[in-house]
Amino acid sequence: MKPIIKVRGVSKRYRVGQAKRYGSLRENVTTKLKAPLRVLNLRSRTDDRDAESQFWALRDIDFEVEPGAILGLIGSNGAGKSTLLKILSRITRPTTGHVELYGRVGSLLEVGTGFHPELTGRDNIFLNGTILGMKRVEIASKFDEIVDFSGIEQFIDTPVKRYSSGMYVRLAFAVAAHLQPEIMLIDEVLAVGDAEFQKKCLGKIGDVARAGRTVVLISHNMAAIESLCDSCLLLKGGTIAASGPLKEVIGGYLTSMIQHESGTASLVNHPGRAGGANRSMTCVTLSSDNAQPISAVRMGGTLSVNVAFKSAKPISPVLGVIIKNSHGIAIFGVNNKFIGGYRFEKRVASGLISCTLNDLPLMPGRYSLDLYLGDGPQDIDVVCDSISIEVLPADVFGTGQLPPPICGPVFWPATFDLSND
Repeated sequence: MKPIIKVRGVSKRYRVGQAKRYGSLRENVTTKLKAPLRVLNLRSRTDDRDAESQFWALRDIDFEVEPGAILGLIGSNGAGKSTLLKILSRITRPTTGHVELYGRVGSLLEVGTGFHPELTGRDNIFLNGTILGMKRVEIASKFDEIVDFSGIEQFIDTPVKRYSSGMYVRLAFAVAAHLQPEIMLIDEVLAVGDAEFQKKCLGKIGDVARAGRTVVLISHNMAAIESLCDSCLLLKGGTIAASGPLKEVIGGYLTSMIQHESGTASLVNHPGRAGGANRSMTCVTLSSDNAQPISAVRMGGTLSVNVAFKSAKPISPVLGVIIKNSHGIAIFGVNNKFIGGYRFEKRVASGLISCTLNDLPLMPGRYSLDLYLGDGPQDIDVVCDSISIEVLPADVFGTGQLPPPICGPVFWPATFDLSND
């Protein structure tokens, strides 16, 4: 299948620094008379200044997008995502390289571009639709659908200068989302509006994709990217740092954004050890599946807590793990003496005891682990705040949205049913 978007060797350079100062006629004449005497001395310094004033927003970008695919662009602010979308939209030209687009392009780069504050919402629908490439008959046929989607029917004949910011972005997105281009370029529109409207935006983008149109989407909402996109590009410093399967690229990006830790900690002289403990636990290492050590895990992932111990006398080891939030409040705890089938009756003086938590139900954030090592029913060593783990967002419910913080520090799957009385 022939790609609908081809990007080959695209780079974009900008000049930065102070604008040139305009001098008086006398200053300009004097400068011209002196120029021949100093041109050789200044040439190398001018070249140096020119090099210093150049900023490459993009460097050697290469990728293709197949028809009907949804490509996510992720990366930190300043990585070059918006610049790339402006080049694809032909708003700006690349310094080097070229872009091939096979189809009509619709862009949502700045929601609300083209709205006139003195015109009513009705007038702005026709004005903005025209700017975004729609014919008048096409706008008229979709007018009711646009108004219904925006949810501001009551104010459609009111000048938009009297709209709240929420009403403004609702109408702007509704107009842009009802285009019928083969290629749709979207820059962070999921950051506008309230949670309910963002959900509608997600659904509309999904409808666009299911209709066979190609979408390139920029968003800092990783759950939305994971829910909507087929593949992903990670931009860093204007270059493609990673591409490929969503979970790998998103996981690598989120991990790179957090505070780096080793994922392992010595417990020999740990400051969190409780007084009177006998210092049996020597080390803790966090792992997930086959990867270790790790300092971050995604929502719903697998977390294994591996504790090495060495006791002066043989024990029947019992491991307790309590996970606490950033305020030191315990979220939940596990202990193998309370779970059937995991009592280790054989007495050993040293070893490695592990606790694996499947489908980790924690919301995004930073958590610490308290560790308890026991000999049967008696605790012999306790280390509080032994190690930290960062939980990263993931599309655990397949909706592109995370539960709001008001729901608490854990998420839980559930089923629902509705019956008529």
